[in-house]
Amino acid sequence: MSSVSEGRIPDSPVRSVTRGPVRAALRADDGTWIEAVYDPCTPDDGAGGPAGDPGTVIVVAHGFTGSADRPAVRRAVRVFSRYAAVVTFSFRGHGRSGGLSTVGDREVLDLAAAVDWARSLGHRRVVTAGFSMGGSVVLRHGALYPAGADAVVSVSAPARWYYRGTAPMRRLHWMVTRPAGRLVGRYGFRTRVHHRAWDPVPLSPVGAAARIAPAPLLIVHGDRDPYFPLDHPRMLAAAAGDAAELWLERGMGHAENAADETLLTRIAGWAVRA
Repeated sequence: MSSVSEGRIPDSPVRSVTRGPVRAALRADDGTWIEAVYDPCTPDDGAGGPAGDPGTVIVVAHGFTGSADRPAVRRAVRVFSRYAAVVTFSFRGHGRSGGLSTVGDREVLDLAAAVDWARSLGHRRVVTAGFSMGGSVVLRHGALYPAGADAVVSVSAPARWYYRGTAPMRRLHWMVTRPAGRLVGRYGFRTRVHHRAWDPVPLSPVGAAARIAPAPLLIVHGDRDPYFPLDHPRMLAAAAGDAAELWLERGMGHAENAADETLLTRIAGWAVRA
């Protein structure tokens, strides 16, 4: 598989819509078909809740083995849609999308297609919010597509590639790099993984974080994350400098499965204010 260093965001075949949710098939720049879902902003300001910002759309990038329809992702949609419209999608090799997962490399094309679709629906402002693998992808997208997102939220992301310092990451590497592991991924986790190694190695998350400014960047990480210890978010924040805000969440585990409604509400509030 080849790394993506630059590229044109593909034209969306979907016309602007005002009501939802709406499902679409998007084509990434390399021809891979990606399933996507649009949920309009549904503020509950009449009940004393948030007023919402229908001009903003939050594009959600799930973690490895996730999909647009996983319960944790749909929970995030329910919270985010009180504040803004939401686009979710399944990365290649996940859910109903085509292709094979490259575990964060060519997935930047999938996110670019989703962002382009979000803009085609008439939204003036796009915020990308990614979890774990998706968190690394939104960082690279922010660096490689400087006009793509107006603000970036990265949750539970690694700072560097090939990290094997925790037991969950050693298991993940086995699943990605070994034939038996890829079978487990396909049939146990419904995730189809490409067998080829990265060549060349894509821009690292910490390298990408340094290139996102002037767009605002929010880095969120739990102090009980079993995959990546706290040196990862601290490295990302240090690389981003003044453009980044770092939230270290007490008691939080990993990614979208550990993000409760309170945290998601805070993230949504940051997204519409940033």
